[in-house]
Amino acid sequence: MSDLAYLAFSTPGVVYALVVVVVALALWPRAALVRAAAAALALGYIAASTYGAPALVARALARPYHRFGPADVPPGRVALVIFGAGDEEVAGWSEHVALPNTVAAARVLEAWRVYRIANPAWVISSGGNRSPADESEPSSLNMQRLLVQFGVPADRIVLESRSRDSHEEAVAIAAILRELGARSEILVTSAIHMRRSVGACRAAGWNPVPAIAPDPWFERDWIDWLMPSNHGLYFSGEVAHELLGLSYYRMRGWLG
Repeated sequence: MSDLAYLAFSTPGVVYALVVVVVALALWPRAALVRAAAAALALGYIAASTYGAPALVARALARPYHRFGPADVPPGRVALVIFGAGDEEVAGWSEHVALPNTVAAARVLEAWRVYRIANPAWVISSGGNRSPADESEPSSLNMQRLLVQFGVPADRIVLESRSRDSHEEAVAIAAILRELGARSEILVTSAIHMRRSVGACRAAGWNPVPAIAPDPWFERDWIDWLMPSNHGLYFSGEVAHELLGLSYYRMRGWLG
């Protein structure tokens, strides 16, 4: 379902929709319903690709949460948890390197900021590959590498590299937290993802303090918020994925 959402809000999705509209108009050029559907589709994609439209929905999803500050540091030995968001592989002539994607990089930036505020005893870098057939480097590893580059001591970082989604992350990390003996937890993930993530963590038996990472493009110029762009279309896909994810998790009983 989420893959279909990402496809719908992508350049190939727009092309496929355009082909369907052109064929329908060629077959039924005078059909009012077809013309209305074509107009609605065009207007819908204009809105979806305008960054400000999904940003408003994202703001509503993130409304209960705020930027983490010193007053939010919980007591006791703290574990700082970062949920993964995937990576991008860059290929050369004979070698390749896996890098955090923009969403994962934004989460690492927030984790580094929170680390300097809270001085946690552990940093849990989480996130595996969605499919067992995927042999690329998991998100947990490339986020770990970036955290070390920023200045987090490698011996403070604990890896969780088997989870395929946020539900599995929450369950796997619950076991890690018990083993570590952590008294409190801080969770870093994207602002729009925090509602589902906190619910999944509570359902798994732990209740973290949220530390929201902003969308990577939130500081773009105001004109970019009003003009259609690939960034806007991609962000609409992220928002649609999150809305579907919330419904699915609620249906499965994975939200606490």
